[in-house]
Amino acid sequence: MNKEEALVVFSGGQDSTTCLFWAKKHFKKVYALSFLYGQKHQNEVELARRIAENAEVEFKVMDVSFIGHLGANSLTDTSIVMDQEKPADGFPNTFVPGRNLFFLSIAAVYAREKGINHIVTGVSQTDFSGYPDCRDIFIKSLNVTLNLAMDEQFVIHTPLMWIDKAETWALADNLGVLDLIRKETLTCYNGIPGDGCGHCPACRLRREGLEKYLASKEYQ
Repeated sequence: MNKEEALVVFSGGQDSTTCLFWAKKHFKKVYALSFLYGQKHQNEVELARRIAENAEVEFKVMDVSFIGHLGANSLTDTSIVMDQEKPADGFPNTFVPGRNLFFLSIAAVYAREKGINHIVTGVSQTDFSGYPDCRDIFIKSLNVTLNLAMDEQFVIHTPLMWIDKAETWALADNLGVLDLIRKETLTCYNGIPGDGCGHCPACRLRREGLEKYLASKEYQ
């Protein structure tokens, strides 16, 4: 396994793009892997491709659209009206069951074939919207499972795990890519790049974090 290379699970959104440039800072060679899983905002993948190419990162996209058919959710089923708030009990209907489980498992197999043991993902328990597969305990558990399943020594890196969206913007700024992430990424569940639609849960979280970060800069 090559300890100087890393594979980033890369959607082309704010978090994974921040992680892409974090990985470029910490590893000599970086690869990016995107997924088509039946998401309504699948144009994120083309933005991801463009960002990766401009960053001189080898890019691969895999079609795993079976994930979108396994459970009802508003990101893959146009007939479901998207939750604007997290329900008092249960998960928001933007939760795609098994998504990160499948993504990271496939990424590990792909990494193994390339001799890579470092995998980077942009999940965060601080701003995780109630998604159980963004929790630190899940990532640690899966890391152990993948190592046992393939008798490898994968290391899953989660640079954003314990920081909120404002701190994620700060990290992007420190990496010199704040403007790129603000203008060229796609976080919006309705598929609108940059600042997005402004009202879906992903856009609101992103905007609130940016406003908080920019306000903090004014008082520094």
